[in-house]
Amino acid sequence: MIKAAIFGASGYTGQELTRILSGHPEVKLVAVTSRRFAGKPVSEVFPSLKGLTHLKYQNVNPAEICNICDIVFLALPHGISMEIAPEFVRAGKKVIDLSADYRLRDIKTYENWYQKHSSVQFIKDAVYGIPELYRQKIKKTKLIANPGCYPTSIILGLAPALKKKILDVSTIIADSASGVSGAGREPLTGSLFCEVDGGFKAYKVGKHRHLPEIEQELNALAGKKFAISFTPHLLPVKRGILSTIYAKLKKDVSLEELHSLYCNFYAKEKFVRICPSGQYPNISSVCGSNYCDIGLAIDFRTKRVILMAAIDNLIKGAAGQAVQNMNIVCGFEEDAGLRTAPLYP
Repeated sequence: MIKAAIFGASGYTGQELTRILSGHPEVKLVAVTSRRFAGKPVSEVFPSLKGLTHLKYQNVNPAEICNICDIVFLALPHGISMEIAPEFVRAGKKVIDLSADYRLRDIKTYENWYQKHSSVQFIKDAVYGIPELYRQKIKKTKLIANPGCYPTSIILGLAPALKKKILDVSTIIADSASGVSGAGREPLTGSLFCEVDGGFKAYKVGKHRHLPEIEQELNALAGKKFAISFTPHLLPVKRGILSTIYAKLKKDVSLEELHSLYCNFYAKEKFVRICPSGQYPNISSVCGSNYCDIGLAIDFRTKRVILMAAIDNLIKGAAGQAVQNMNIVCGFEEDAGLRTAPLYP
């Protein structure tokens, strides 16, 4: 049994981490922090967790948490994690950072898209936490950079095709639609019910901060540098992401061959499900779970492959993948605490 803590546990991701870890067979959740709700029971802030945890939020410094935990999850805003993570790493603790602070390997790229980095020396030791691609590296690290939600869906959707080199990478376009919980729990006008209900719109076109993260990993998979077009959209639902990805084929490939490629690539993965030919993923089939469902199609008229990937942005796109990474780095069964069927309907 290991002891875990969550730094910044009052947002949607922190709530989901609390929910999952409270029922994890190998973990004792010993501390959750929040400045705003310090002293309040978790179940008062999130009534859904009543009876699952008796913890209260604390406003404490990293040193105090270091003394009581083996592993810490940082569910903090970008720019804050980089100030806190080094103290935990130096103390010998395992750290899973859910911000973008250690995802980008090139410091100039990070600073162009975010801000000046204050703990650059730790970036080289951080492992990008997509288990399906970096499992062996994750096992050996103490600092895991948990991926973003949009990148998770797009990277998993494209990985087999890029490794096989069947795509003209200069033609890749990714259209992704996310539920409103992706914007966080802060009361922003754009996230209000009356603003999103009945609507569907694109936002941050060509300038979403997940773009360099997506390109970094796709470039690594393809073994060459290229750019993609990525457009995020806001869905009038609470949670879920559906990414639809288009690219021209470099050579003729049948749908059966494409389906076989994906099934073989993910054959041993517990959380990636390939849809049968002619069926396509739906966010309603993954919500509340750590699954990524992938659907495949080929438009033979335009010689384009169409890849679809659905995840729950709060689970496989954040908290669930973080726990999956924890399971790997701690030597647990990879699906421990995550053996939950999607919520349907």
